[in-house]
Amino acid sequence: MIAPHRRDVVHMGYPDETRERARELLAGGMSCRAVSAEVGVSHGLVWQWNQRWGIPLLRGRTGGADMGVCPVVAQEGPRPSPRARVTYAERVLIADRLRHGRSCRQIAAELGVAHTTVAREVRGHARGGRYDPASAQRACERARSRPRSRRLDLDPGLRAYVVRGLSLGWSPEQVSRRMRDDFCDNGRMRISHEAIYQALYVQGRGSLRQELAVEQALRSGRTSRKPRSRLPERRGRKSWVEGAEISLRPAEADDRAVPGHWEGDLVVGGATCLVTLVERSTRFLLMSRLDSHDAATVADRLAAMVSGLPDALSRTLTWDQGVEMARVADFEEATGFRVFFCDPRSPWQRGSNENTNGLVRQYFPKGTRFDGVGDDEVAEVQDLPDGRPRKTLGWRTPAEALDEVLSAGAIQS
Repeated sequence: MIAPHRRDVVHMGYPDETRERARELLAGGMSCRAVSAEVGVSHGLVWQWNQRWGIPLLRGRTGGADMGVCPVVAQEGPRPSPRARVTYAERVLIADRLRHGRSCRQIAAELGVAHTTVAREVRGHARGGRYDPASAQRACERARSRPRSRRLDLDPGLRAYVVRGLSLGWSPEQVSRRMRDDFCDNGRMRISHEAIYQALYVQGRGSLRQELAVEQALRSGRTSRKPRSRLPERRGRKSWVEGAEISLRPAEADDRAVPGHWEGDLVVGGATCLVTLVERSTRFLLMSRLDSHDAATVADRLAAMVSGLPDALSRTLTWDQGVEMARVADFEEATGFRVFFCDPRSPWQRGSNENTNGLVRQYFPKGTRFDGVGDDEVAEVQDLPDGRPRKTLGWRTPAEALDEVLSAGAIQS
């Protein structure tokens, strides 16, 4: 003989009238314990019957037939805030009041919440025209479960694009904004730069960072901005600076609307160095390696670097007050450039060049000696920042921005 299933055992030995009576009492809001005493069966059996019927239960000994305050709600006390989450006890009360024909506004007034909270709860969890507090509670717990799956983990295509951009040295914001241009018709290929930072540093102990072998998001490694110097200006005898202060630079160089204004500096590595020149309006980079950085060598190399530029791209150069520019007159005479010098300890006056030097340091970290670096490698690294999308350029690359300037006819050779 085959043993009966456990679900059938709970119905054996009891007349249909007993079970129907228990069902009516439970549906009327009576508690399992009260129904047990009324129909003469064990409390546990009534509870098992109700599990199969799926009738919402009001916990406690009195049940909810009196239409007063829900016992569990009363036990939990007043709501901490009208904006607090709906609890399971409140969901049971909502189901009970709906069975008795109460409106959402009446239920909300009893619970002390906005009527839209109750309406949204009922509308979001009603199945077949019936609101079930148990399934609503389970759905709420699933929605609150942590940790949540990240989009970068769920979408291989999205993750591959992010990995590629970060591998090229792009910042998370550059990756995020460039994605909008590259996939303008694909709404799935969207992710915020903050989500990328979370994947780099928070989620899974930085699983994305481990995949990329990236140690930090900020090139400088700082977690906050470096304050500007408030030290008083030191007076020194620098004859090449007199009459070429940055305050005398043409106003057209300040707003970056006119191309041809450059910023420059040396990236020093031992006795050797790199010369970096950055065009202010397009952020285009020119870079060259020097075996020494005395004034005569620097002046000659600068003249060679800008010799192929159109006249309209040869307007001004902004530099710091370093002694390497002591022969600035030779450079100006050879090229037609006007050179202006920043105030002491004011690198932000060459902001574009400082930012670009930070990009260069990603490939040539501090401590690199450039006597072991070839010109081909320098040229390759120069192309990387020029092919990197920039927020200030509307997520175009400096190379694209310079091409647009040249093709628009703004620059004539």
